[in-house]
Amino acid sequence: MRIGDLATRTDVSVRALRYYEEQGLLASTRSDSGQRLYENAAVHRVRLIQQLYGAGLSSKTIADLLPCVDAKVSTPESQARLVAERDRVDQQIAELIMARDRLNDIIDATSQPNPQCDYT
Repeated sequence: MRIGDLATRTDVSVRALRYYEEQGLLASTRSDSGQRLYENAAVHRVRLIQQLYGAGLSSKTIADLLPCVDAKVSTPESQARLVAERDRVDQQIAELIMARDRLNDIIDATSQPNPQCDYT
């Protein structure tokens, strides 16, 4: 598939796909006219990259880990890195839960209308 098709199927910009390729996260071949061509598996790959970016991993970390993901094996170093990233995400989740709970407390404490706090 061409880059525009991959962008549409993954809801990722063409620019981002080019960046992924520059970073070694995504591979393509070229058509005779020089257009990038991707295998169908690229859809899954882009979604994985997006999830890892969404979890806060850097492109370097993703690039370091993808060979192990692709081979479905790990080294002690890659395993430790994955565990560290998971623990970091768990900490972020815990902090977000605390923030949500505080917001709920504020909502509950301020549930009575007050004309002085009307933001409409």
